[in-house]
Amino acid sequence: MTTNSKDDPSRLKGVMTALVTPFQNGVIDYDALSTLSEWHIQCGIDALVPCGTTGEAPTLAWDERLKIIRTCVRTSRGRVPVIAGTGTNSTELTIAHTSAAQCCGADAALIVTPYYNKPSQEGIVRHFEAIAQSTNLPIIVYNVPSRTGVDITMHTLDRLAQIPSIVGIKDATGEVKRVEYIRTIFHDRFILLSGHDETAYAFNLLGGDGMISVIANVLPHVFVALHDACKAGDWATARYIQQRMQPVFKAFDLDTNPCPVKYALRHRRGMSDEVRLPLVPVSVETAGDIRSALDHLGGTDDGASAIFKQVETPSDAQAAPLVWRV
Repeated sequence: MTTNSKDDPSRLKGVMTALVTPFQNGVIDYDALSTLSEWHIQCGIDALVPCGTTGEAPTLAWDERLKIIRTCVRTSRGRVPVIAGTGTNSTELTIAHTSAAQCCGADAALIVTPYYNKPSQEGIVRHFEAIAQSTNLPIIVYNVPSRTGVDITMHTLDRLAQIPSIVGIKDATGEVKRVEYIRTIFHDRFILLSGHDETAYAFNLLGGDGMISVIANVLPHVFVALHDACKAGDWATARYIQQRMQPVFKAFDLDTNPCPVKYALRHRRGMSDEVRLPLVPVSVETAGDIRSALDHLGGTDDGASAIFKQVETPSDAQAAPLVWRV
């Protein structure tokens, strides 16, 4: 790794992809994962995030997780950080996963609040304290109450922010008012990442530092362009992208993540849309809606090709709205 993310937390900002885990006949296709990761790096993605919700982490075996992380680290070759999802609803197991991820070369850990057992706010703090004491990796807390059944209060977040190795939060609540409030309280000492694609534009408008995106799996150029526009204060371009993306957001919300994005990768990149039970592929009707939304956005039905060519230079982007090209 060229730069240690622990010493330079700014490397943990920007556009990051919550990577899918490609399967073929029930077995992980590591070559497809490497190819997808390399494409994302070439498209300007700032970090790879394997083994999260989108990566179907609950269905992955221990050795599969480690090989996925190693594959991403080997593909990246230090060009972008690898932020490994290591969270479970067991503190002891999360510590083990995080330690293993560090040994595999991960730059940081994304750790979800414990799910199903619904700990109290005190339990959440002690959970993360125990993990932080066990690792040197920077930790990004993942708050997604729609899946975990627990939400992190501002008081709890303030306590977590006092732990030196906890450097930020991925907020997937979709409540954009939170980011302004958090930024007001924590200023620049906490990295704020959107975990909800549809509201990422507003999240960054109100002070966010980037996003961990699901749809970026299939549209990396779009989210790189969106973030670049937000970072540059080019709100006209950012708003244009947001408006163009509305049908895509709606289509991808028709089924449980990662089923829609896996179908989209099949449609656009020729990848397998296989998921592991208890998930199943999207219905014929949902597949049609996803195809229609992506085709309306622009691109090609040739799944083996990249979606967009090089986006405009900064001077071109300032002169006119972003042009979607293939």
